[in-house]
Amino acid sequence: MTDKRKQNIKDLTALHESRKKAIQSRLNDFSRLSPDKYFYELIYCLLTPQSSAQHADNAVRALQIAGFAENGFDPEQILRIKEHYVRFHKTKAKRLIQVRENFATVTGALSNSMSPFDLREWLVFHVKGLGYKEATHFLRNIGKNGGLAILDRHILRNLKRFGVIRALPKSLSRKKYFVIEKKFADFAQKVGVPVDELDLLFWSMETGEIRK
Repeated sequence: MTDKRKQNIKDLTALHESRKKAIQSRLNDFSRLSPDKYFYELIYCLLTPQSSAQHADNAVRALQIAGFAENGFDPEQILRIKEHYVRFHKTKAKRLIQVRENFATVTGALSNSMSPFDLREWLVFHVKGLGYKEATHFLRNIGKNGGLAILDRHILRNLKRFGVIRALPKSLSRKKYFVIEKKFADFAQKVGVPVDELDLLFWSMETGEIRK
């Protein structure tokens, strides 16, 4: 390991120590989330691909105010509004309608005793629009990801920065996702920071925020 990399890791662990309480508090918020809020967390994770987290969050708030869960209208017009514009709004609107119609099966799966890994597999294969990143994101946001990694661009950039991966992948197949996820977990263990905390630490390094 080069001196520069050693210093980078030393700086990382020092930063974690300074933000540890805030990060753990955020993770506790996730674990205490009431099941009646799971629906909108799933919607949030369906909206985030190719769109900003802030716009997805704003869109979810607008859907909540309009009573989407209760009323089941076509959400496309909300997703098109400038203040919370979501890319691919036509496709995503259809997916939101589908997940609302089938959400009982999701809550059933969440109440089973599946491992986080198996639960993620179930979500990826049963909820249209959820890849491994989005399914893990959803499980993290409801406190059920069990150390699985959200391999978004923020995480991948930092894994490259710290020499965990050589280059940013152009795409993430199921196999490649698992390989990088294992490298992330090994790196987290090496630096002594739990995966969930390292995830939020990397996010805060990129955005300046400790958010979902």
